Amino acid sequence: MSDMHDAWFFIGIFVFIFLVWAAMGGPLHPLAFAGPRLAAPDVLGGGTYLNFPRAPFGIGGSGVSISSGSSNSGSGSSLPTFVGGSTFGTPSPYRGLISMNHYVAGAGSLNPKNEYVEISVALSASAPVDISGWTLSSDATGNAVVIPKGTEVPTSGVVNAAQDIVLTPGERAIIVSGQSPIGASFRENKCIGYFSTFQTFTPSLPQNCPTPASELVTDYGTGYIRDAVCIDYVDKLSRCQVVLSPPPTISGVCQSFLIKYLNYNGCVEAHRSDSDFESATWRVYLGRSNSMWRTKHELVKLLDTQGNTVDAFSY
Repeated sequence: MSDMHDAWFFIGIFVFIFLVWAAMGGPLHPLAFAGPRLAAPDVLGGGTYLNFPRAPFGIGGSGVSISSGSSNSGSGSSLPTFVGGSTFGTPSPYRGLISMNHYVAGAGSLNPKNEYVEISVALSASAPVDISGWTLSSDATGNAVVIPKGTEVPTSGVVNAAQDIVLTPGERAIIVSGQSPIGASFRENKCIGYFSTFQTFTPSLPQNCPTPASELVTDYGTGYIRDAVCIDYVDKLSRCQVVLSPPPTISGVCQSFLIKYLNYNGCVEAHRSDSDFESATWRVYLGRSNSMWRTKHELVKLLDTQGNTVDAFSY
């Protein structure tokens, strides 16, 4: 009987302990999640402490974004270095989108009209870029010239209005150190080759004017097929060739056609609305009377309007 009494006594103790534990939170009490902790290395007396990498997750809102770990924009990555202590300078936001061809043609030429460098806008650029007001500079000599404005469609024989030179993705600008042969910077077009009759351009202008024969069909007027002498004469003409003195042996109508249409202004009047009229190339002239660049030991920089470096190269 005594043994039975002792058993009930211990059972009562366990029931009492259980009721107290449950009243204090039971399995939900914070102590239930506590466990033994490993001391930090300095407590343990030094040694190597291993940290497992944490997942680079940034949690916010209703989504989870995976971080790339580090940002490496075009303006902050691997700036080139140059001999002689020169630096690239503060990179422009345009770096990587607008670049030079890293070659100066005719560098140090006695005639600055033969000296030029090319810049281009990457096809990946998201918007057109206004380069008027940017600067080309030489770290070697201190020469610096601001890129001027230009004329979208120049007209021969008049003073052309100027506007900012804006390059769209994929377009380029040939920037010549000297004076413009026509007095202005300009965008090339399908008629521009006619200017070569009277001026010399470096590099040469493209000779992609409409053929004289095709112009004859379009602009001679009715009955051109009966003017065999005119047809034979026009067939011998080259693209972009201006006829200064039509031969007296051809008809008056043929002479009028030659004088009116086979020249730059006449070509522009006839083709300005063509879908392929404008070229992707600008000719930009810095207007210098002497060369801009050295033949060697040169550092060429292209700077934006804030003075930050878009591109640079040395030779």
